[in-house]
Amino acid sequence: MTWTALAHPPDTLVVLGLALAIEAAAGYPDRLYRAVGHPVTWIGRVIGGLDRTLNTGSEARRRAAGIVGLLSVLSVVGAVSMAATALAAAAGHLPAVILLGLACASLPAQRSLHDHVARVAMGLRAEGLAGGRREVSMIVGRNPESLDEAGICRAAIESLSENFSDGIVAPAFWIGIGGLPGGALYKAINTADSMIGHRTPRHEAYGWASARLDDLVNLPASRLSAGLIVAACLLHPGASAAGAFRAVRRDAGRHRSPNAGWPEAAMAGALGLRLAGPRMYGAEIVDDAWMGDGRAEAGAQDVERALVLYRIACALLFGCVALGASILKVVFL
Repeated sequence: MTWTALAHPPDTLVVLGLALAIEAAAGYPDRLYRAVGHPVTWIGRVIGGLDRTLNTGSEARRRAAGIVGLLSVLSVVGAVSMAATALAAAAGHLPAVILLGLACASLPAQRSLHDHVARVAMGLRAEGLAGGRREVSMIVGRNPESLDEAGICRAAIESLSENFSDGIVAPAFWIGIGGLPGGALYKAINTADSMIGHRTPRHEAYGWASARLDDLVNLPASRLSAGLIVAACLLHPGASAAGAFRAVRRDAGRHRSPNAGWPEAAMAGALGLRLAGPRMYGAEIVDDAWMGDGRAEAGAQDVERALVLYRIACALLFGCVALGASILKVVFL
């Protein structure tokens, strides 16, 4: 058996379903992280090394070097993930599916995202502003000292919404399309964007290709994420599917990001909140549009409501994968 034998949609969806179930149940174990790190840290070392080596010279040279660096990272990640898939396939079909499910479980981050956001609400309840600011600083880049309680809670819910898209739905989408190589290549692009895709003097030119490609590969997942949040409202008595849908239609395209506005607007409308808007990163104020037309005064209870909606949306994602795998198994028989 070759790796291509596991590239058919029914098999990639079975691998994806197994990966989502494993990651939701166990996350990425701390002991494993301490022992060998994480795929993102491995990819990050390659990106960082190339950044230090290639990111010099004129703006035009930096932009060209950024394209070369990105292609180099993708070549390495693609080769390694295809080789890993081929090795797994050599063990036979069922062992390969299990091995690849375990490998792909390192790519989405359902459990860690949930736990990090939940700690913001717990920190606020236990220690007030100091606890909330400490915990929210672990998941957002804005200046925590500039945030009051409402700002902390909005930041946590925004992070939950955006990362539901690019940290869970997007890797799931690309695993479903291309198995382990598809998911790993997506993760490499997303990691490159998070490390070098910033509009700073050092990275505006060098990170241009990474930022643009990340926007492109996240486009399907951002729309799917909004749809999953709207659907999750139907199973959550405290959320409004109509409000989520209206907010997406009205506000998603007004966000400065071509993708983040979709899940953020859906979550804002679902919970009757306003998210995004003007906010501070370091000493810089970002003047962004508001997502949703509800109240801006969010509290810890709103973070907890968002987490309930998030858990339902994750369950719906798993259900869609399982249903899709079952249908395609019949089609491909």
